[in-house]
Amino acid sequence: MATKIQMRHKENGLPKTGFMGFSWTTLIFGIFVPVFRFDWLTLVASIAVHMILAVTTLGIGNVIAWIVWSFYYNKYYTIKLIKKGYEFSDSLEANGRASAMVGLSGWRV
Repeated sequence: MATKIQMRHKENGLPKTGFMGFSWTTLIFGIFVPVFRFDWLTLVASIAVHMILAVTTLGIGNVIAWIVWSFYYNKYYTIKLIKKGYEFSDSLEANGRASAMVGLSGWRV
């Protein structure tokens, strides 16, 4: 199950929730998860990749990609939030764990 981490934009203070770990929602709901998170670029890219895989591999590559993407999407989404200016704003312990999971050497509280 995914671990939630609270994040806040460093300039305007908008809160968001980042996620770490395996994404059961991505495994179950597939390309609808970017819609739930308003991640439009990832939605468009996912549709394109899944369409290409579905056509070229008769659907088998599509299923495999869906399962593999479930392992990576939460980390990808959280890193994308960091690049947009969000910082971890949870407890000190949670911030440290999340920072280690995304591979940041330094982090702000």
